[in-house]
Amino acid sequence: MTSIFEANGKQTACTIIEAGPCVVTQKKTVVTDGYDALQIAFGEAKVKNTTKALINHFAKSSTTPKSVVKELRNCSIDKQVGEDITCEIFTEGEKVSVIGTTKGKGFQGVVRRHGFSGVGEATHGQHDRSRAPGSIGGSSYPSRVFKGMRMGGRMGTDRVKIKALRVVKIFPEQNYILISGSVPGHNGSIVLIQN
Repeated sequence: MTSIFEANGKQTACTIIEAGPCVVTQKKTVVTDGYDALQIAFGEAKVKNTTKALINHFAKSSTTPKSVVKELRNCSIDKQVGEDITCEIFTEGEKVSVIGTTKGKGFQGVVRRHGFSGVGEATHGQHDRSRAPGSIGGSSYPSRVFKGMRMGGRMGTDRVKIKALRVVKIFPEQNYILISGSVPGHNGSIVLIQN
């Protein structure tokens, strides 16, 4: 993340995203595939790490192998196979949604994962219990733990969509766009931007 000063003098926290160029690798139609969609590809991949089927698929659009292939349904972008989609499809000031996978945080306890407050006091016989979950169910009945019980477990790596983020600035030469606020994922992760 970074921050920039806008024309009114306000400092805005922004995330820099490399938005393209994404090449159109296939156009799906109702006649041929049963639905309308636009298949785009992004990132460079080594030929030795790409299957022959994908190499031939990319050859139809006369492009080199790409690392990420995504299909966009009900897309309003009017591009032909082999053409590039750049960051110029966005305009400064418009609202976009960003979809990505959040950072993984590993195995976490109930205090961090669910916001439990712990046992509370450290006296009255409490020993190493300040971050424990407490009782999780009955012994004789129902003799099991109900599904959905909030317990410790893996946290993060969720697919989330952040809505209504503003495009602050566009740099068409480098294919960079600045989006206000934070977006899901670690540095260098792949996200999908919807307008």
